[in-house]
Amino acid sequence: MVNTSSVSGRRTLSFATLDEFLADAEALAAGRHRTLGNWTYGQILGHLASAMHNSMDGFPFQAPWLVRHLIAPFVKNSAFTKPLKPGFKLPKNAAKYMPAATLKVEDALADCRRAVERLGTEIPSAKHPFFGAMASEEWMALHLRHAELHMSFVVPDEAAA
Repeated sequence: MVNTSSVSGRRTLSFATLDEFLADAEALAAGRHRTLGNWTYGQILGHLASAMHNSMDGFPFQAPWLVRHLIAPFVKNSAFTKPLKPGFKLPKNAAKYMPAATLKVEDALADCRRAVERLGTEIPSAKHPFFGAMASEEWMALHLRHAELHMSFVVPDEAAA
């Protein structure tokens, strides 16, 4: 298991829109790529799509009370405005949130497209499992920071080209 908090060679990304995220995801899917962490590219895309869908449909887990009420308020604003730090481990009750290692890139990418399309017409109103109720603008900012974090672990594989 790779300690993702110390992985080198990650890309530095800054997405202003979900369309920019999709363009990056599609470009990587169209060419040779490799991942630097513990997940496949399909898992990364599946995780991002799931987070987007869940922001509208609700999440299958919730962080412990202490985390939601004592820690989350101190980190909430930076999660919207600063790069997210790698190495965060989801709680055990979030196992349903983990994408399968067999998830194909093309299937996960199609789900990302559907999620982005939904976010263009639906307002995310579910409670975040850590931050609780969030405004639509906060959800969008968090989705962008989340995509930057996970997509930073996917790099073009020039050596294989």
